Amino acid sequence: MSEDVRGWLTPRAVAAEAGVSQEFDLSQCVREPIHLLGGVQSYGALVAARLDDVVVDTVSRNAADVLGRAAGELVGRPFTELIGDEQWALAMESASVVEDAVDPAAPGPDGGAAPGGPDGDGQAGGADTGGQAGGAGGGQDGPASSGVLPMTLEGKGEGGPRSYDVTVHRSGELLVLEFEPRATGGPFVFQNFYPKVRRALQKLQGASDVTECCAAAVREVQALTGYDRVVAYRFDGRDGPGQVIAEARNEGREPWLGLWFPASDIPPQARRLYARNWIRVIGDVDDRTAGLLPELREETGRPLDLSASVLRTVSGYHLEYLRNIGVASSMSVSLLHDGELWGLIACHGDEPRLLTPEVRAACEFFGIALSLQLAAVAGREEADELARNRRTLATLLARLASPAPDALMRPGSGLAELLSADGAVLLRGTETLTAGDRLPDALPGLLAQLAREAPVGEVWSTDRLPEALGLETEEAEEQGIPAGLLFLPFNRDGDLLAWWRHEQPAPREWAADPARPVRTGPGGERLTPRGSAAVYRATVRGRSMPWTPAQRVVAAELWREVSGLLSRQVVALEARNTELSRTNEDLDSFAHAAAHDLKEPLRGISNAAAFIVEDAGAVLDATSLRRLTTVRRLAERMDGLLDSLLHFSRLGQVGLEREALSVDEVLDDALEVAGGRLAERGVTLVRPAALPRLRADRERLREVLENLLVNAAKYAADEGTGERRVWIEAVRVPAPEAEDGTGEGVAAGGAGAGACAGAGTNGAEGSGAGTGGGAGSTVGTTGDDGGAGTVTALVVRDNGIGIPAAQQADVLQLFRRLHRRDERGGGSGVGLAVVKRIVERHGGRLWLESPAAAPDPDCGGGPGTAVWFTLGEQP
Repeated sequence: MSEDVRGWLTPRAVAAEAGVSQEFDLSQCVREPIHLLGGVQSYGALVAARLDDVVVDTVSRNAADVLGRAAGELVGRPFTELIGDEQWALAMESASVVEDAVDPAAPGPDGGAAPGGPDGDGQAGGADTGGQAGGAGGGQDGPASSGVLPMTLEGKGEGGPRSYDVTVHRSGELLVLEFEPRATGGPFVFQNFYPKVRRALQKLQGASDVTECCAAAVREVQALTGYDRVVAYRFDGRDGPGQVIAEARNEGREPWLGLWFPASDIPPQARRLYARNWIRVIGDVDDRTAGLLPELREETGRPLDLSASVLRTVSGYHLEYLRNIGVASSMSVSLLHDGELWGLIACHGDEPRLLTPEVRAACEFFGIALSLQLAAVAGREEADELARNRRTLATLLARLASPAPDALMRPGSGLAELLSADGAVLLRGTETLTAGDRLPDALPGLLAQLAREAPVGEVWSTDRLPEALGLETEEAEEQGIPAGLLFLPFNRDGDLLAWWRHEQPAPREWAADPARPVRTGPGGERLTPRGSAAVYRATVRGRSMPWTPAQRVVAAELWREVSGLLSRQVVALEARNTELSRTNEDLDSFAHAAAHDLKEPLRGISNAAAFIVEDAGAVLDATSLRRLTTVRRLAERMDGLLDSLLHFSRLGQVGLEREALSVDEVLDDALEVAGGRLAERGVTLVRPAALPRLRADRERLREVLENLLVNAAKYAADEGTGERRVWIEAVRVPAPEAEDGTGEGVAAGGAGAGACAGAGTNGAEGSGAGTGGGAGSTVGTTGDDGGAGTVTALVVRDNGIGIPAAQQADVLQLFRRLHRRDERGGGSGVGLAVVKRIVERHGGRLWLESPAAAPDPDCGGGPGTAVWFTLGEQP
């Protein structure tokens, strides 16, 4: 079996075929070129002549019986010798009228076949179709009719002139004429068939839905044609199985109403042929095919393309199937909707039956009218549904308490119910907002994957998601994948709106086991009858209720509303950020100016108090002296705070001078200031390994390390609890997913801390998650010595007293201390705020971890603190 056929069939069908004992290969049916079978049904004759010189190119070998001239006498001779110049001109005119519906650029059909199906029309259960297109350069966008002309040929010898109904079509550079001996009723005329069709159409007009319309249609077609069984057959999707939805049958025949037929009965290429042809008739399943002369055309090396032939012979596979179910003749009429094959009207006869051109024309016209009527009924139903859904959408939007998209996802919003879904989800950045039932675990990741390939703003939907993903139903259930999904991406960043549905198992009665489309038949025949006597009952799994066109339209309309809201939010957010940026600049300027301007009066106050004590200290009482001393001390403290404020505000105004530097060298510089404090407190600095080279501002990085080392000294472990140590090292940590400068680094902090357990931490994710990042910090995703998706972080870790979880966010704020100002070495509470500001200016992020286990657990000490920070994107 070829790989293309194996790819089209389901795995179960492939396995079933492998178990058939006879040497039957279903791929033979799929690949059979049904438009190149090289013969016609023998009740008529075919002649193809070149358009440029009217010379006969190909003739059916039964020409002598039908036309009174041997095939060998016609090939290579002017066709006008047989039909005359006038009738040739009429044939040319008829062909030109038919070609109004033909697209010359369309390729010819690629035939395919498979056995079975209720439609009794060619192999593949009717896939042996005919039509007005195909061949070298011939084709069309949709089905088209062949022209029918009355012709008379002068006979040789006895019998005199012979009358024919001739069907005309063009196949590439050839004009093909198919001659059928005229019935005794006279030539084909419009008035003979129109009354019957008019009556049938009147019956259709009263139908209120698709099923009722099809029920009326099969009754009228049976009345027009006299077949013993006529069924309406609807496909479940483009390549899905089909169901008999209406049936008219004579007594004594088993019912097929409601039965399903496997998709393998009519493979995709056969369906394409049906979509190109309105009607196909098989007069006698036991007919002896009349071959063509020549068998292969000299110009192409292939048989004459018979895609548009009404006499084209029938695949042996399909004839075998028809004989097995006791059918002697058949006809099928295509039903189309929006240019796609929607279904078929299939007719079966117990006896051979030749339909006159007028009856075929009546059925063809009826098929066109029925397709239009079905489209009108479906359009009316869709319009009603769309109107209802739009009213629901309007109510939903009017009920929102807020214009924000988040309001759609609140309980009771009705978003899921809008599309009769079980749940809905809005993915926006790192947010996942849901409505309705609990979100399936696998859905967010699956949506992110699907959204990468889906066009922005276009509806993507399926009611059989496991099948679309190539999964069995059981696998999908294990992975938490729903059966139905509809979504619309807002952008290429993964933001989208989606609805999903649970599986709805559907019981079906099949005319054959859909997992085993081929069986060994009696007497060695390969295809067996199908019908209600051998119904195979099975439940279709892995599907939800299908999404209707109206639901897709409403989803798109809601998408436009939400897109507008999001766009307005983005504009408003950008304006707010611009205003905040301007405000921050103003605040920095104000803080700098205020601090600078206040320092002079403070110095005056301090100096005045000093002069009073110096000049009048001898005459002042003790209380006054104490108060003046307090004024001097507070003025000096205020001066120190103003210095800190000036420095902090200056950090937001002074540019960075980045350079590639050695962190070890910067650390040595920092120890010139911080080393004395460490020694004073008995704290030992440990460098587990050489520190890397990074791009940073040397002075600002030195200031960061100074502050962190001084803090480690201030908050060292209490006496008697163990050795006091501080460690500094560089660690590769996962880069946060969100780097949009909106403070998402907070959540990322915990991830980074936990990821470094191998480098000497206890992976205390909770502590990092509570404090890290800060507003507006970003981080590079690659470093000088790491792979994609990671970033270099510096960590200063001590075994000191630690920071309680409730205070970890506070210590990063300006002028906030863990202890009173006269405890633990004093200070203004600016150090960590300055560190955080510098890190953010570098585009990095900072987070805390406390408790943080010491790399050397034998040293003792307190719970410890680890300060992690990155310095933005590194080359």
